[in-house]
Amino acid sequence: MNRGSAGWWLSLPALLLISVFFLLPVVAGLLLSFTDFDLYALADGANLRIIGFDNYRTLLDTPIFWQALGNTAEFVVLGVPLSLCASLGAALLLDSRLARFKPLLRTALFAPVVTTLVAVALVWRYLLHTRYGIFNDLLAHVGLGPVDWLGDAHWSMPSIVLLAVWKNFGYNMIILLAALQAIPEDLHEAARVEGAGAWTRLRHVTLPMLAPTLALVAIVTVSGYFQLFAEPYVMTQGGPLQSTVSVLYYMFEQGFSWWKLGYASSVAFVLFALVLLFTALQLRLTRRLGQA
Repeated sequence: MNRGSAGWWLSLPALLLISVFFLLPVVAGLLLSFTDFDLYALADGANLRIIGFDNYRTLLDTPIFWQALGNTAEFVVLGVPLSLCASLGAALLLDSRLARFKPLLRTALFAPVVTTLVAVALVWRYLLHTRYGIFNDLLAHVGLGPVDWLGDAHWSMPSIVLLAVWKNFGYNMIILLAALQAIPEDLHEAARVEGAGAWTRLRHVTLPMLAPTLALVAIVTVSGYFQLFAEPYVMTQGGPLQSTVSVLYYMFEQGFSWWKLGYASSVAFVLFALVLLFTALQLRLTRRLGQA
């Protein structure tokens, strides 16, 4: 047996698991999106009909879907830059010589990532409380009136963004910290000898060396933020006035509240197409910037 055959045989168990638990459900979901599978079809398979692209046409003609898509886009546009900036800032802090008790600080900054979202949501609901919340207490100290963070349609999505950024930035921080520590110290020493200050070294040494890692982190963050669900589900249940309904939340409601499983599958594959499109655009932009 040659080395190539041995590699395939060793990979076979993992490939079988991937096929059974990933590829087959994906294919089944795609086929389901071309049917009117609902609660009646679940009770009796004879009620199942193949309807072609009707689910997709209905989806594109539904105003709430476009609102959910707009809410998701707002979350991505606001959340991704904030998350990347927070992750990079925290990584730079942990990599600097000024930071003390680095293991403790690293653990504290990463703790929200592994904390249960329900527990985090309970804390944040208190922080954002209109009457007793710390945020409004801080506003009162500077002479500003209270804000209904979760009950006002203008502030509900920014509040969800803040929660998501605080909870998730630690994951990217660890990746960026590892990339920072892999930068040769000789480059920084050479820049110091040339008289470069901290800001100049950041622009011309650190960020160029971090570019591939930043591109990876950006792609992962965008694809993850497009799948917004848990935060609005726990914090606002899609309100107020459907201002925090995301595409994934809309899919969940259609599939598991109204049991329109065929229609919900079409929502899932439209979201998949959007994530694939934005990922391809990011990869293309990254390659162009790398060649420039």
